[in-house]
Order: sequence, then structure tokens, then C-alpha cells
Amino acid sequence: MEKSYSESYAAAGVDITAGYRSVELMKQYVARTMNEHCIGGLGGFGGLFELDCTGCKHPVLISGTDGVGTKLKIAMIMDKHDTIGIDCVAMCVNDVICAGAKPLVFLDYIACGRNIPEKIAEIVKGVAEGCVQADCSLVGGETAEHPGMMPEDEYDLAGFTVGVVDKEKILNNDTMKPGDVILALPSTGVHSNGFSLVRKIFDIDNDPDVLKTAPAELGGKTLGEALLAPTRIYVKPVLKVLEEVDVKGISHITGGGFYENIPRSLKKGCCARIKKEDVRTSALFGLMQKAGGISEHDMFNTFNMGVGMVLTVPAEQADKALDILHANGEPEAYRLGIIAEGEGVELC
Repeated sequence: MEKSYSESYAAAGVDITAGYRSVELMKQYVARTMNEHCIGGLGGFGGLFELDCTGCKHPVLISGTDGVGTKLKIAMIMDKHDTIGIDCVAMCVNDVICAGAKPLVFLDYIACGRNIPEKIAEIVKGVAEGCVQADCSLVGGETAEHPGMMPEDEYDLAGFTVGVVDKEKILNNDTMKPGDVILALPSTGVHSNGFSLVRKIFDIDNDPDVLKTAPAELGGKTLGEALLAPTRIYVKPVLKVLEEVDVKGISHITGGGFYENIPRSLKKGCCARIKKEDVRTSALFGLMQKAGGISEHDMFNTFNMGVGMVLTVPAEQADKALDILHANGEPEAYRLGIIAEGEGVELC
């Protein structure tokens, strides 16, 4: 690419040489995600991945796409860009495992006002770390400079994943019944949803310095550090459970909180009965509710409230499922509630 340069394009606000520099800087991070199924490297028109169907009678591909929302605003204010990519991966891969699938590949898309190679590389560093945590490969991506459309120091980030599941193992809730147990996998914090309300609660847009404060409730962390904590990736522990337990439903608790996401995995005629006192909600959510004067219902209908994912399992397999989770990176997983007759979520 040594002869690729356009003075006219640069004058219009697009520096293609910065793009080449970004790619060179990110290669070391992308390399961490590559495995024996990846064919070729960066720079092609498409990412190649050899599908290994060993042990899979009828492979079905599943795809998911998502972004990070206005959590990006927190990253920009704090000028910390090396973890937001983890969020982007998490939002996609945590969705596809709700069908019982294993994520295989990931692609990212970054739109920016100005391509600053070092910043772009930091973003991709986080994406690569997320892929490592999810055991999937970062096989491609796109960085687009949008001069005149976005401020120079701003960017947006989105991602796309493809996974695979044996058709006969796609999760369905046909056998879900009253008495089944709902297990909770704790979140690391707010994750990547509800940040428009978070920003309003703390008036972050008008007073960004509030992110530097360290409320007593947060145990020494600044507000910014607590809010920017990367979304937890549940792929590896959940796949381990799926190998040995008859999981009947999985919900990724994202925007809409308990009330919107838990019902998505429930069988018709079944409700999730959860005692409020059994929800292990971190201090951050209490701080947010108090500071914003937010009703309890709105908290549970907006945020994950300390629960990033729920699994529904037969009562007789609940202890086994917890043992597997505890041994595979989820030591704080716990019993959250039960399935009962009804519809939706019953918080009591």
C-alpha cells in the first residue's frame, strides 16, 4: 500500500494512510483470536473460517448483531477505549448462546469522525479480548472515517457474530414446567444498556467531572470506573452447563431488564417467580435509584439489577448446574427463583 495516498481525499477529511496504520497496530491483538479454522489474515475482502462439523449431525448457523449504545459517551469522556470492545463482543455472543449456540467468528464496525490509529487500535484491542473470552475469532472488520458527519474525537462501535448449534440441540422451552429453577449469573455492573438514563441520573453530559468522584457506596472505585466495567461474557461457563444439564431456557438481561428479557425464554403459561430479596443487586444500582429518584419498577424494567443472564433448569439438576458454573468462572452464580403458572415476571 506504499503508493496508496490521496492528497485530495485527505483534504476532504479522510486520511487513508491512517487506516493502514490502524490495521498494522491492531494486528497483534487480532492474532490472539486466530485458531486453526481461520484461513488467511487481515486485508482480504472477506473473513474466511473453516466450519468443523465434527459431532454435529445437522449444523445450524445463528447470527447476532449489536452495539454498545451511549456507554461510548462514558469511554470518550474518560478517554479510555481499551475495554469498550469487550462490551461490543459480549452484547452479540451472549445473545447467540441463548439458543444454545457456540460463537465462531466476530466482525466489528467502527465509524469515527477522524481515524486516530492509536485510538482505533485500543478499541480493537478490547474487541480482541472479548473474542478471546468468548473463544471466537475476529476475522474482519471495518473502520470508516466520517468527516463532517461526526465530531473528530467521537466514534461508534457495532459488531456481528456467527455461531453454530446442532439442530437437535437448539434450546426450546417445550418441557418447561412449574417447579423448574431459575439460576442467576451475576453482572459486572450496568453492562451496556440503560446508559441514556444513567447519564441523566448523574447529569454526566453537563457535569462530566462527576465520573471522577468516588461515592462511598462504590468501595473506592470512581463512578466512571464502575460504569465503564466491561460487560461479562458468559459463553464458556454456559456451554459447559449445556453439555451436562437439560437447560430449558436462557435469557440475556439487556435493555428492558427483567420484565422484557426473562419472558423471552419462558413457555406460554409459565411465569418467572422471583423474590426481590433474593436478587443480589450491587451497590451501584442502589446509588443510581437514589440519585435519580427512579421507581423500583423502572429499575427492574431498565437495568439488569446485578443479573446478567438467567438459566432455567430442572429442579433436580439445579445443584449440578451450579457446581458446573462455580467450577467454570462463575463462582457467584445462585438460585434466583422458580417457574410457576402464569405469564411474564412476578417479582414478589
